[in-house]
Amino acid sequence: MNMNHEYRTPPPHNQEGIGRRILVINPGSTSTKIAVFEDDKPILHKTLRHSSQEIGKFPTITSQYEFRKGAILQELKEAGINSEEFSAVIGRGGLIKPIESGVYEVNDAMKKDLVKGIMGQHASNLGGLIADDIAREIKDAKALIADPVVVDELEDVARVSGHPLMPNISIFHALNQKAIGRKFAKDTNRKYEDLNLIVAHLGGGISIGAHKKGKVVDVNNALNGSGPFSPERSGTLPAYKLAELCFSGEYKIEEISAMITGKGGIVAHLGTNEMPEAQKRVIDGDKHAELVLYAMGYNIAKAIGAAFVALKGEVDAILLTGGIAYNNLIVGYIKQHADCLGKIFVYPGEDEMGALAMNALGVLRGEMKCKVYE
Repeated sequence: MNMNHEYRTPPPHNQEGIGRRILVINPGSTSTKIAVFEDDKPILHKTLRHSSQEIGKFPTITSQYEFRKGAILQELKEAGINSEEFSAVIGRGGLIKPIESGVYEVNDAMKKDLVKGIMGQHASNLGGLIADDIAREIKDAKALIADPVVVDELEDVARVSGHPLMPNISIFHALNQKAIGRKFAKDTNRKYEDLNLIVAHLGGGISIGAHKKGKVVDVNNALNGSGPFSPERSGTLPAYKLAELCFSGEYKIEEISAMITGKGGIVAHLGTNEMPEAQKRVIDGDKHAELVLYAMGYNIAKAIGAAFVALKGEVDAILLTGGIAYNNLIVGYIKQHADCLGKIFVYPGEDEMGALAMNALGVLRGEMKCKVYE
C-alpha cells in the first residue's frame, strides 16, 4: 500500500458553482463498481469487470489491492476526471469488527483489521484500503466507509442461540437496509428513528432485519448460514445432517463452505443462480422449479414473520428491496404468506453507491459526524 504522506494541492472546493466531488468505491468478487458524485448529482457510474484469469493471479484478496486501485485511477483518467478534486473517497466497508451503524473515517486500526481479515476475507475489505490510499494523495480529502455488513445493533436476546459456542452474529446488508428504511421514512414524511420496519434485502444473499426506532435489533446472518436460502446461499440447514456431511469423509471443508455460501440455494437446486432464468422455467411449466422458487418465497415470508414477532407486532411497514424484488413471481409468493402481517412496499434494486455518496456528503456538510473505529 502507498503510505506516502506527500500531498498535491487540488483546485479549491465549494467555491460558487463548484460542488463537492465524492469518489465511491465498491469492490465485488469479480468487479469493482465506482461512481463519482458532485454533491448529490452522479456524474460517473462504472462497473469494472475482472476476469477469473486476472483475479486468479492473486493468492489473496489483499494482494489484489494495487491491481484494483490502478484500474480505478485509469478509468477516472479515461473519463477526464481529475482525482485531485475529490473532497472525500468512500469505500464499501468490509469485514471488520462488529460496529454500530454510521460513517467511519479510515484509520490505522481499521486498515490493520481489513488487511488481516479479522472477520473473514471478502473483496469489500479492499474498499476502505483503496479509499484511504487515494485520499492520502489529496489535500484535506477524507477517506471513509459507511454501514458495513458487520453493523451490529442486536438486542442481547437476539444473540443467544441454542449453544454458547455458537452465538448469533450480525452480518447483513446494512447499507442498503438502512438506506431503504430512510427512503421510506422520507417518502412518508416521517423519521426513520421513529419507525418500526421490517426490511427484506433480496439479492445473492437474503437478510431480513427488524428495525426498531432506527436500530436493527434482530437479523439473520446473511453470509454464513442462517435465514432463508437465496440464489447462492443455503441459509439455515438441518444441523445434524450438516454435521453428518462434515464427518462423512466425502467432502473437504472448502466444499462444505461452498455448499453454505456460493453453491447453495437456487444454484444447488436448479443449476443456475440467475433468477430470470429460474422464473422462465416456472412459466414454461417446470414443476420442480416452481416448488423451489415457492419454497424460497415461503421461507422469506417465514423470516418476515419472525421479525414481526421480534417487534412484538408493532410494525409500520414491510419493505422488500434488492434485485429479486424485481421478480414478480417471488414477490407474489412472499405476499401470499406475509400480507397478513402489514402493508408491504416494494423498492426493487439497490443503490449502494448512492447511499455511500450521501453518507459522505452528510459528513462534508457537517450534517453527520464520523465515528472512530477502535
